[in-house]
Amino acid sequence: MFEDFSSSDIRGPAGTLHTLRGGCGAPLLLLHGHPQTHAMWHQVASRLAELFTVVMMDLRGYGDSARVASDAQHAAYSKRAMALDAMVVMQHHGFNRFQVLAHDRGARVAHRLAADHPMAVERLMLLDIAPTLGMYANTSEAFATAYWHWFFLIQPSPLPEALIGSDPVRYVRSVMGKRHAGLAAFAPQALAEYERCAQIPGTAFAICEDYRASNTIDLEHDRADVAAGRALSQPLHVLWGEHGAVGQCFDVLALWRERAADVTGLRVPCGHYIAEEAPELLVHQALDFFKPLNQRN
Repeated sequence: MFEDFSSSDIRGPAGTLHTLRGGCGAPLLLLHGHPQTHAMWHQVASRLAELFTVVMMDLRGYGDSARVASDAQHAAYSKRAMALDAMVVMQHHGFNRFQVLAHDRGARVAHRLAADHPMAVERLMLLDIAPTLGMYANTSEAFATAYWHWFFLIQPSPLPEALIGSDPVRYVRSVMGKRHAGLAAFAPQALAEYERCAQIPGTAFAICEDYRASNTIDLEHDRADVAAGRALSQPLHVLWGEHGAVGQCFDVLALWRERAADVTGLRVPCGHYIAEEAPELLVHQALDFFKPLNQRN
């Protein structure tokens, strides 16, 4: 799916991080969502690589990156720790300042990346999320029903891991296939990759720890930002699917304007998986928002 990209495994703070790089120009980091891998960008990465140096990575616990040990605080899967992985990856590729396009869980990592490393992140585009703190604080019955996995995955170990591990492919297909576009939205090669990686030992534990962190230590970090009056300073552009639960259950722009100073956004005619349901629209939005080398500060 990425014939024009080279792959490399980088030693991160807690283990191997699988990355791909292609194109030339201003650096642009792409971060995937759950339960996916970098393969979710297969319809947009080559287009973006015509103007940017595109770097993709598998988040820790996903794809072909390391499944790492954790602790009672779930710190190893905090978005702060995962954001540091992204910094290590970009510095390995020679970039100290870059732009970010991210979806779902990767967008939560990108939020923390921009908050913790403001001099590194120039601009960011986030796909189909509102801030984690705002979503938990405003959870409704409709959201809890649509995003049942948020509340299933945070249950104490080992129950959710055991249930996922009993049939990882069924888990992937259940989470992804029951949204607006169904499994038809996913190219067979991409879906096969998500299913392969879900079966790697340790994946179920890593997925659960990612979500447990979001319900605990990540909220602590977010609350500290709010208490200190810290907001993202970078230009932020958000897209959300009109058929997705995020846009239907939350005022996406209002929640982001509580956490960032320069926010634009657009509801788009698709569901949650924008990069695979509406790739042409996403490319157009990205090329309008991100700055190539001759337009950077």
